[in-house]
Amino acid sequence: MSTTPRLESAVVGEPEDFRTVTAHANQLMGKFFELYGEFWASTDVDPRLKEITRLRNARVTDCGF
Repeated sequence: MSTTPRLESAVVGEPEDFRTVTAHANQLMGKFFELYGEFWASTDVDPRLKEITRLRNARVTDCGF
């Protein structure tokens, strides 16, 4: 996830972060976490490839985590 949010926080008085930005669509956040959990729990994709994917995504989205 980018550490530079492209949307404003949906929670008044809270800074923009993944949790507060995705609060614009709570049902989507739940589905995202289902998909994310399935991806990391799955043995269909080699763990090294998953990590490479995670690192590339972090770089592309300017993720600071």
